[in-house]
Amino acid sequence: MKKIIIFLVIVLIIVATISYIYLNYRFTTNEALRENRQYEAYDGEELYGTDLATLINKAVDDNTKNKVEKADTGLYIDNGENSIRIDIKFVDDDTVHSMEEIYNGGTQVFVQYYNQIKFKCMKIEHHSKTNKVSYLYFEQMAT
Repeated sequence: MKKIIIFLVIVLIIVATISYIYLNYRFTTNEALRENRQYEAYDGEELYGTDLATLINKAVDDNTKNKVEKADTGLYIDNGENSIRIDIKFVDDDTVHSMEEIYNGGTQVFVQYYNQIKFKCMKIEHHSKTNKVSYLYFEQMAT
């Protein structure tokens, strides 16, 4: 009788462990899909500067929430899991600026000058380890 109870307890522990691993995997996968949808919605889309400023604020908030470290230059370091970067190419002076430059310079200033200017998402990249969005590249549309 003791052997049967020990056997059933072991089977129960194995089933519980497998269930926990599976549910944890599903949760992680669903979380990545939910986060990706927020960023992938912009792939190939045109948006105004105000929307881009909102997206930059969201990316900075996500990096802060995920405790992504910054380099000495002030740019977020790619951690291979949940960091996100955004670069914006301006046709005004044919330069590419990082989201950190715009954020540190004040998104209000960016919105003041570019609120009615359209930007297009030209590229999205993902982390190979987690398949979460890692990079977005926007270009200013010629007026």
